[in-house]
Amino acid sequence: MTDLDIAARAETDLHDPALYQNRELSWLEFNRRVLHEALDPRTPLLERVKFLAIFASNLDEFFQVRVAGVREQVAARVHEYTPDRLAPPQQLVAIRETVRGMVDQHSRCLMQDLLPGLAAEGIRIHDRWEALPEREQAHLSAYFAANVFPVLTPLAVDPGHPFPHISNLSLSLAVTLRGADGETRFARVKVPKLLPRWVPLLSAREYLPLEYLIGAHLQALFHGVDILGWHLFRITRNSDLNIDVGQGDNDEADDLLDLIQEEVRNRKFGEVVRLEVHRSMPEQVRQLLLEEFNEAHAGEGLPLTPDDVFEVHGLLDGSDLGAIAALDLPALKDAPFTPRTPPRLAQGRDIFAAIRDGDILLHHPYDSFQTSVERLIAAAAEDPDVLAIKITLYRTGGEIARLLAQAAERGKQVAVLIELQARFDEEANISWAKRFEDIGVHVSYGVAELKTHAKVLLVVRREGDAIRRYVHVGTGNYNPRTARMYTDFGLLTCDEEIGADLSDLFNVLTGFGVPAGYRKLVVAPRWMKDRFLALIAREAEHARAGRSARILAKMNAIVDPDIIEALYAASRAGVQIDLIVRGICCLRPGIPGVSERIRVVSLLGRFLEHSRAMLFRNGGREEVFISSADWMPRNLDRRVEAAVPIEDPRHRAELRRWLELMLNDRRQGWEMQPDGSYVQRTPGPGDDARGTHAVLVR
Repeated sequence: MTDLDIAARAETDLHDPALYQNRELSWLEFNRRVLHEALDPRTPLLERVKFLAIFASNLDEFFQVRVAGVREQVAARVHEYTPDRLAPPQQLVAIRETVRGMVDQHSRCLMQDLLPGLAAEGIRIHDRWEALPEREQAHLSAYFAANVFPVLTPLAVDPGHPFPHISNLSLSLAVTLRGADGETRFARVKVPKLLPRWVPLLSAREYLPLEYLIGAHLQALFHGVDILGWHLFRITRNSDLNIDVGQGDNDEADDLLDLIQEEVRNRKFGEVVRLEVHRSMPEQVRQLLLEEFNEAHAGEGLPLTPDDVFEVHGLLDGSDLGAIAALDLPALKDAPFTPRTPPRLAQGRDIFAAIRDGDILLHHPYDSFQTSVERLIAAAAEDPDVLAIKITLYRTGGEIARLLAQAAERGKQVAVLIELQARFDEEANISWAKRFEDIGVHVSYGVAELKTHAKVLLVVRREGDAIRRYVHVGTGNYNPRTARMYTDFGLLTCDEEIGADLSDLFNVLTGFGVPAGYRKLVVAPRWMKDRFLALIAREAEHARAGRSARILAKMNAIVDPDIIEALYAASRAGVQIDLIVRGICCLRPGIPGVSERIRVVSLLGRFLEHSRAMLFRNGGREEVFISSADWMPRNLDRRVEAAVPIEDPRHRAELRRWLELMLNDRRQGWEMQPDGSYVQRTPGPGDDARGTHAVLVR
């Protein structure tokens, strides 16, 4: 179907499925762009290895959560369609076809490009035991005997030994044996995650993967038995939590904590949704594995078939390549940089006085998280005039938690909203929650049936006879580690109305009240979606009246069909809409008569683009927001989110400058096409060949 055909069908119907991209396939296009960073020779060598690891880790999570969810829909014969109307069985077919091609490309990049490139730089990953010199074999054999053999547990499969439980994302050796009776048998040996994957040789920067070391020493595990062969495999399990806080008494804090702990434990036994095998694995071994995994979950979910087997032409579990990428070889990496301290916070100036002098707009990682946000928390913990600190924690790190604990120990009121359902950080957040409670921090888990994703900090300080509230509202987590790798916006302010709004919001999160509205904050789920829909519609009205109209927005994903429909309507009305969307985009740009005024650009590079901002020209009276929320149903309808207006004209201009830089990036930018694919931009004559990240780092 051509763009004109789509436009003709959708002339009066903006709900037409042809106008919507499938969410799962759009995410795969995002991961394809991640993979391209590894393929791109302009990227430093070890950074290319890092992107291979990120691609593999991303794909693991995609299968654990998104593919698992689609499989559940197929098994339950769910007929609730997404706006693109692609049925769950069709989605599975499309996902498998797309993933196979990408996995093959990943393997070729590693085996044919990056491993030879690493070898040229003196970094070698060996995959043939017999090719190693005798001295290296002797060294590795001694390492195996001392460090690996005691940890291994070979598990046979026969009538007296049932098929063992295989843990999620674990790498295993499927070993085929022949006993003294001549019978062929099967055994499994797990590659221990607790041991280093890359075993160092005597020669500097040379490694043998642990699985190959184990494979070379299987005779030590199976005395008196002929080893016919061994082959690598890895499974992925459904790992999404199924939390129903609306049942029983689960809205009570202790019950919710216990429920999530139980679900995290149950995650280990989720149904298998993907089987990865080395290409050398014989068909009969593959079939045996499928039969055993299906028997373990008989009657539950969707049975595995050969379509769920993904063949890998090289190393399995590419996520472990992150350890190679982390080697201390600066010449093979991006140039180091030191985040700057915002000028108004330099020279050790009192941070409360600096905020009183006016709002401070932050752009991490270019602006130091440590000398801004972390410094505010540290100052609040030490200042005797600070009475209370309140904060939301979605994913956090040790230093922030230490400062909050220090504040509580000094007698300040510290209230922490911890989101226990932050995916794959549940156990860490449960641990922090218990530690906080032990030292007297007021711990809350938020509003029943809603995740708390807002990034807000409130410091209450006594100043003379008055109380002043200092606030941070941001787009990223209070996590010092990710603050050096993710791009995020933040606002430091002591605006009275924003401070009052945050007090109201924390009362909602820790208590039961719901305010009639907020003064300046835009809060989900009750108000945010309607507010943004109204702002989009207002731009359309400006365009129809001949006034200046434009929407410039940046976020991680656009999925919400109501938002997409409103953007289509605004485009038809004449609004220029420029969207910087890192990942999923279910909107189709460039369709004549529908979205020809909509442009979608995706930015990938050194840092993970995580910041979110929305600019509405409003006939020349521009309104600008930064927000914790993407334009997705989960953010707008099922999470507590917060957007804050940027009111200082200088800050609005600065945000606009940053977004225009990203929008026009000819190095890191990818432009979305009407069919959902992306085309990477290339610098033309006179264009800046540097990407956004390189420009802003300097």
